[in-house]
Amino acid sequence: MWGGFIAFVFAMLALDLGVFHRKAHAISFKEAGAWSAVWVSLALTFNAVLWWRYGSGPGMEFLTGYLIEKSLSVDNIFVFVVIFSALKIPALYQHRVLFWGILSALVLRAAMIFAGVAMLERFHWLIYVFGAFLILTGVKLFIQRNAEEHPEDGWLMRTARRVIPSTPKFDGQHFLTVENGRKLATPLLMALLLVEASDVLFALDSIPAIFAVTRDPFIVFTSNIFAILGLRSLFFLMAGAMEKFTYLKVGLSGVLIFVGAKMALVDVVHLSPAVSLGVIALVLGSSIVASLVKARHTPPHEPQAPAPDAKLPSATKA
Repeated sequence: MWGGFIAFVFAMLALDLGVFHRKAHAISFKEAGAWSAVWVSLALTFNAVLWWRYGSGPGMEFLTGYLIEKSLSVDNIFVFVVIFSALKIPALYQHRVLFWGILSALVLRAAMIFAGVAMLERFHWLIYVFGAFLILTGVKLFIQRNAEEHPEDGWLMRTARRVIPSTPKFDGQHFLTVENGRKLATPLLMALLLVEASDVLFALDSIPAIFAVTRDPFIVFTSNIFAILGLRSLFFLMAGAMEKFTYLKVGLSGVLIFVGAKMALVDVVHLSPAVSLGVIALVLGSSIVASLVKARHTPPHEPQAPAPDAKLPSATKA
């Protein structure tokens, strides 16, 4: 199953980039919705196969892990929107940046998953460390839920600009260009570095979170990969409406605190995968519904009328 799953992943990636997105184009809302439906359907089909082949235990663990990874990946979208906006990446090339960023994320996450499983099998006490880390991360996310992100001004981008010769000019969809005989990085490469770095940081939260559900490396790996594969289409589906999900980060912080507490109390409290799935679905669903209700009752911003004593510009004579 390992070989079959990895072959399936590479086949889908080749089909994605080599056929459907061979030419750079702006991803429409309709196209993003169709691809999101495809990735979710594939994940649920894979879940059904696990359920049928190995029983309800692994099937429920995969579904819970997939929901955790899918929900936490939404937080990536907030950062991706800021990165593309700050570096002025045209919509035409955003899919290319996300494709290569997520491709490298597959390799990095696989290494982190296997390392995490090996460490937990050898050092059981690390599960308490992971649990405490997730609780603190959840509390921090709640406190900073309204803080503005500025990854383009972070230490990674400052270091990259000092080390890697770059240019603010685009050269089509190329990550590198040549100016005056020098090979320079375009803003696409800088965006790719930020996307990869942000994914590694989010993986530090999401991978320990799924260890609260299962230690099976195959289930951890497959649920992670399915969530990442659907991240690009989810970005183009939600990027224009992120401001409507006011309470989503509150829900995500609740998920992190819950799974962190579950890990920290693993030797005291035993929750079935079904209970964990129900709690996570309830927390996320409540935050989404509350966000949509608030967005519906929030009046749109209207341009302010000039003050009564404000001087109006005089008409220009022909």
